Amino acid sequence: MLVENKPDWSGRWSHLQKLLMRSGPLAHQDFEPGSQVLEFMLESAKILVIGAGGLGCELLKDLALSGFRNIDVIDMDTIDVSNLNRQFLFRPKDIGREKAVVAAEFVNSRVAGCNVTPHFKKIQDYDADFYRGFHLIVCGLDSIVARRWINGMVLSLLEYDEDGTLDQTSVIPVVDGGTEGFKGNARVIIPGLTACIECTLDLYPPQVNFPLCTIAHTPRLPEHCVEYAKVLVWPQEHPFGEGVPVDGDDPAHVQWIYDKAKERADSFNIQGVTYRLTQEMLLDFLETEDSCIDVDTIIVKMKKFDCLKINVMGSDQYTLTNIVFKDDCAACSQRPQVLTFPEDVTLKSVIDFLMETPSYQLKAPGLTTMINGKNKTLYMQSVKSIEERTRENLPKRLKDIGLVDGQEIVVADATTPKPLIVKIHFSSDME
Repeated sequence: MLVENKPDWSGRWSHLQKLLMRSGPLAHQDFEPGSQVLEFMLESAKILVIGAGGLGCELLKDLALSGFRNIDVIDMDTIDVSNLNRQFLFRPKDIGREKAVVAAEFVNSRVAGCNVTPHFKKIQDYDADFYRGFHLIVCGLDSIVARRWINGMVLSLLEYDEDGTLDQTSVIPVVDGGTEGFKGNARVIIPGLTACIECTLDLYPPQVNFPLCTIAHTPRLPEHCVEYAKVLVWPQEHPFGEGVPVDGDDPAHVQWIYDKAKERADSFNIQGVTYRLTQEMLLDFLETEDSCIDVDTIIVKMKKFDCLKINVMGSDQYTLTNIVFKDDCAACSQRPQVLTFPEDVTLKSVIDFLMETPSYQLKAPGLTTMINGKNKTLYMQSVKSIEERTRENLPKRLKDIGLVDGQEIVVADATTPKPLIVKIHFSSDME
């Protein structure tokens, strides 16, 4: 019988006791059976779930039923009717409400002793102190950009001793899951100890990025027209209300973007803008609940891997992949980022390189540097007034702007909370 303020009735955690209070052939070599792990899960562990959509709902349910009680969930979206077919924590009466709030209310009401705290925010709205307060982060994201941002955040939290030894208490593991097409994947990232998101960026489907100056002034492709409608027209006209983001799952949103993109294409005599193309561009990375793999299973199997990635082909089929560090990873490598270009390289060529190269795939990089002791903005796409003022630099050679061999450039981008520092070298041998 459930007694008020005593939700741990006899036998409630027997399934976890079997797992945590005895060893086994797959247990980690450092694992010591005992009640202390279960006590930590029930009383102390703080888990952050990012995303309350199809995967996020599954994660919240599984974590709560597995004994984790102190859970926070963050999501910036509201509930739409199109969500109800797979996001099972929501009901028709919840349409229009915040996903994080409704999901927290549902779990708290159904799982005795669980305390889910909602955050109706973007992940970028919180600083390092917020993320430092969790023992584990579990991602149910539908965006590669968001994955890369949280990857950069947990890496920025790492602390090292004077001799370069990593302080293990500053490490916050991340469990990430998602799907592409009919294939699902789940992986564990232990910052500073295993390969990070950026180490395997080329495993994700390539993300198409277009310079703002191109989509705003000289569109040539149907993709330019869709991007124009999404990036420039939507924020100006607010078709579904102030601050409402584009939802690729909402047919009304897709249709609106398609109509605006078609108008843009017709005015520039561009063929190929279709409803399907529009939908594909809005859904750049799909997520479903099928990729919700048991966290304990992943962690146990990590004994044999530097970094584990599970690819899911069906309900009972999966493969394990060993992922290793990338020596020159832009996010977690201790080596400086050195880029070599021809002596006559233009600023636009450098920006295109950062956006198109698989190991960088930046979304809208802003570049600044120091020239004659003063900070100079070379180009900034994300701020309209600065973009207009610095656009004239795009066709100029770096040398003509004032950069010299070995100069450092600070690159800011939506994919990371901390800037990327690159050192530019010129070579006369390159064509």
